[in-house]
Amino acid sequence: MAIITLTTDFGYKDHFVAAVKGSILRELPESTIVDVSHQIAPFDITQCAYLLSNAYPYFPKGSIHVIGVDSEYSLENRHIIVFADGHYFIGANNGIITLITKSLQIDAVAEITIPNCDQNTFAVQEVFVKAACHLARGGQLAVISKPFDNLKEVKRLVPRVSNEGNSIIGNVVHIDGYGNAVTNITKVLFDAYRNNRPFEIVARRQKISSIHDTYNGIINYELPAGQRNGAGDLLAIFNTAGYIELAIYRSNVNTVGGASTLLGLKTDDIITINFL
Repeated sequence: MAIITLTTDFGYKDHFVAAVKGSILRELPESTIVDVSHQIAPFDITQCAYLLSNAYPYFPKGSIHVIGVDSEYSLENRHIIVFADGHYFIGANNGIITLITKSLQIDAVAEITIPNCDQNTFAVQEVFVKAACHLARGGQLAVISKPFDNLKEVKRLVPRVSNEGNSIIGNVVHIDGYGNAVTNITKVLFDAYRNNRPFEIVARRQKISSIHDTYNGIINYELPAGQRNGAGDLLAIFNTAGYIELAIYRSNVNTVGGASTLLGLKTDDIITINFL
């Protein structure tokens, strides 16, 4: 039985997540349901794409990924299934899936056409769950859909190189649960332009001149404990997804704060790297 993942902006205050899971279990009691996230900012397709694109590769081929962000049906936001990299992605044609699959070979794109299915109510429960369960049972894509050739593409904020290759200007694309600010500047892009030069990362009024591979890379364990960097200090790392991330070591957004609150960063804010 295939795995079904859920990524939504529903949150946990209301009944929506439970209703979707209950609908899956009613049809497939033996199914495996995995939550990727239900804390996506409302209608934030960039954040959704970032999280799911970094989660789905760890699942087995044949997994089915239900995307419940901006899922209301319209003629410009049709319900679709995309099969790429051995995975099924079910959602609305709002650009999320193309952001996830932009570097992948897309093998099939189809519009969901399940008979007697009300697309104008709770689409994730009424449409996406039925499609996911059909595929999880081994059903054919052609039975519940028809070919679709108008896959919507959106331009995600992309970093740009300026100042004759001496600067990279990027943006914050995600604030994680620790308050860390993830940028869209990749290690690959950074390394391509650094050429062993010193640099500074500018985030509002803060400047950082080093990037670590781990959070505790900020600590020089050869120094006496009282002289080391530690909790509360600002750092930059290459995160596991290969992006530059700004963090506060051992941050807690509910007490001392994180990089987002202490630096006043939010999604789309500009982050600049200057090579010196």
